Amino acid sequence: MEEQVFQYVSKEQKAALPPPESEVGAFGTVRRNLFATPLDSVLSIAAGIFVVWAVWNILQWAVVNAVFTGADREACLPKDGVEVGACWAFIQAKFGQFVYGIYPLDQRWRVDILFVTLAILILGLAIPKVPYKTANAVLLFGLFPVVTLVMLTGGDFSFSGGLMALLFLIAAGVTISDVSSEPQVGTHSLPVKIGIAAAGVSLLAILVSTVVTARSVEFLDFRFSPLTLVSFLAALVALGAVLFAGFAARRGGDGVLRMFYPTIAVILFIVLMTTDFGLTHVPTNLWGGLMLTLVVALSGIAASLPLGILLALGRRSDMPAVKLLSVIFIEFWRGVPLITVLFMANFMLPLFMPEGVNFNQLLRACVGVALFSAAYMAEVIRGGLQAIPKGQYEGADAMALTYWQKMRMIILPQALKLVIPGIVNTFIGLFKDTSLVYIIGLADLLGTVRRGFNDPSWITPSTPATGLVFAAFVYWLFCFSMSRYSIYTERRLDTGHKR
Repeated sequence: MEEQVFQYVSKEQKAALPPPESEVGAFGTVRRNLFATPLDSVLSIAAGIFVVWAVWNILQWAVVNAVFTGADREACLPKDGVEVGACWAFIQAKFGQFVYGIYPLDQRWRVDILFVTLAILILGLAIPKVPYKTANAVLLFGLFPVVTLVMLTGGDFSFSGGLMALLFLIAAGVTISDVSSEPQVGTHSLPVKIGIAAAGVSLLAILVSTVVTARSVEFLDFRFSPLTLVSFLAALVALGAVLFAGFAARRGGDGVLRMFYPTIAVILFIVLMTTDFGLTHVPTNLWGGLMLTLVVALSGIAASLPLGILLALGRRSDMPAVKLLSVIFIEFWRGVPLITVLFMANFMLPLFMPEGVNFNQLLRACVGVALFSAAYMAEVIRGGLQAIPKGQYEGADAMALTYWQKMRMIILPQALKLVIPGIVNTFIGLFKDTSLVYIIGLADLLGTVRRGFNDPSWITPSTPATGLVFAAFVYWLFCFSMSRYSIYTERRLDTGHKR
């Protein structure tokens, strides 16, 4: 049998043959993803039938049979046996209340200005190409909350001596942390030791003042109890000592100015809050709707992230006392429901405040939400800290960086990038959990919508469903926006580990 030998041998690589027409284009994509096997075909057909049925019924309810205009409930009642769908006339009539609550009509311009300002600041911080990020962040997280409080309430607050002592104690603590982080100063410097001791005396006096009552005295036009006056003076001594230590170390011009930032911030806060700007006073019990939801959510988000970072660092600290206190705090707040936290913040928080310091109901709720969210945030950030390789810590130590320099410049930037999804997930959960403040009598967006169901002018069978769908859409809009921006930030920072 004669062997067959091919005479042609290719000397170069031939182009690949095109795929079959049944595998490319729209038809190929549908066939490959929906009808690849008989089981896939059956499931795809069943799912398609269900989607068509659901979409048709939703359109029937929300558009075809819906009522878009009307003055009262008569417009949304069934007539002549004709089924009525969504009562959008109810949303239109109550829209102002859903946004502002029962905030006075002639003062709502103040809320509108804050909404526009908030949008501008957030966009300026979120869009990468917008310059002056540092100034924008200072305005958004530092000045805007104070301006918001003054604009919404009218300002002209009267501060007690206990609150003054607490504010200057916080300024002293931040200044001590800043000055002692310098290698040439540290905590071994005598002025810093004096400042720490004075801050400890101030903290002890302000804690004792919560259980000891005494006749108040007037000092610098503020009413102090003897213990809060001691706390205030000790905080001033602590500030003076650490500022002297900073000057003695001959820090540069920028460093000298930075030392005064906490004190300047406290003084500006007191001036802005106690100045009469001629605005009409609006108590917080008139706040409501979307405005109240944003106040609680944004204050909780702004407070929970830095507090969560400190708690996460404290839980990983080598100091047993700091670690124990952080663990107790985190596990306590994670072990109780948010409803319990809100009730406790509403009724028990005033018992732990210094004499003369009193928070209204809204501020108590904000504090409770922030502490509750901070416990979950701490665990998210702790996961990011544990994911950082040990070599990063050793490299920072080899560069003779202090603990706070190491965390601020090397460890935390990497850890926070790794846990962006977890951080945003906590923010989304916090935003949705703000609806629970309705339990303690605060009319947020969902609470205001539910109160609208009781208006005799709009009681119809379709009113509750329409209001709840509207509230759900607003919550979804904010949460979906946060989720998409989180995905965008991940891609921009390239947090993935490519192999």
